[in-house]
Amino acid sequence: MNRKTYKTLVLLAAFWLALTPGMKAQENMLCQGRHWTEDEANMKMKEFAQSWNDRESWEKRASVIREGIIEGIKLNQMPERSSNLNVTISNPRKMDGYVVENLVMESFPGFYITGNLYRPLELKSKNPAVLCPHGHLKDKRLKADVQIRSAAFARMGAIVVAYDMVGFADSKQVTHDIPIALVLQTYNSQRVLDYLLSRADVDPERIGVTGGSGGGTQTFMLTAIDDRIKVAAPVVQVSAHFFGGCVCESGMPVHKSNHHQTNNVEIAALCAPRPMLIVSDGGDWTSNTPLIEYPYIQKVYALYNAEHKAENVHLPLEKHDYGPSKRFAVYNFFAHHLGLDKNKLPYNYGYDESFVTVLEPDELRVYSGKNQLPANALQGNEAVMKYLNLK
Repeated sequence: MNRKTYKTLVLLAAFWLALTPGMKAQENMLCQGRHWTEDEANMKMKEFAQSWNDRESWEKRASVIREGIIEGIKLNQMPERSSNLNVTISNPRKMDGYVVENLVMESFPGFYITGNLYRPLELKSKNPAVLCPHGHLKDKRLKADVQIRSAAFARMGAIVVAYDMVGFADSKQVTHDIPIALVLQTYNSQRVLDYLLSRADVDPERIGVTGGSGGGTQTFMLTAIDDRIKVAAPVVQVSAHFFGGCVCESGMPVHKSNHHQTNNVEIAALCAPRPMLIVSDGGDWTSNTPLIEYPYIQKVYALYNAEHKAENVHLPLEKHDYGPSKRFAVYNFFAHHLGLDKNKLPYNYGYDESFVTVLEPDELRVYSGKNQLPANALQGNEAVMKYLNLK
């Protein structure tokens, strides 16, 4: 997402917050966009490091940060996740080493998650699974890069769910600028995780999540609050000075409260000691990662004698995307930590992804023809916010 679009969404969030009962008090706690300069962020990281000096003191701080996320996005006020997911899987297509299907599931009564299910041609009795949230772009789930990485993970042996951001592609019950986008997306991610773990053929000890940009934010947010995630790879998003410019990343107070201040580096560090790969580049707000963000995270992992489980792949000549070299790094990392078979991917001085059939967008849409939005679907931002009644 470009800077102009980010700014527009932030302004829309402010407008909604001003009009929404029970949410206006949160406004002065928001840390959005480039909230700090790079110099300020460097000093803040040093300040944060002074607040803990051993595993006990870090875990005390980690608990405050985690609780700040849960309370800040009002996740503790969302419906209990015990309701039936009402999963519908349709239109299976057999490809070269994988199968892709359309998927719809009910996140909470009247609100639906839309996406695609990718799986190996030959399933084992227990298989790893991967969640693939995505970044900001119209119809992003339907784009080639999301299809390619999802298909590659499936061919390597994983059951994969690529699912829409709220307000994008088939997820049209609300617009993306709804002020509670962050909690809706995080709750949806937990429901996708619920679905994967409900499958008898999924190994609960081998669950990964990866996404780029806004999908990277969702990757480290979900990992921070849900230890059912065993391996994480946030791509081009972990930054000390940039807090996320969209309402779905920083439109609710996850970084600050009356008694704490944090940033996305510490939120990502809540993954420790589970394996985490941070992918960064020289052309966006992750350009300082090898010098600022990654050393801090390594110090956290050292408390658990797990330095080898936190890696950084930095691509100084690249820009903000989830392109081939970034995908290749994640393929290797997930193969190692999730037990995927990287030998299933053709390789010749780099992975050859040409086996993937990139489908036309309409082939992956879940709502078309006879498949329409369910009759009980909540329609519009106001209807969803009224149903949830978050205080």
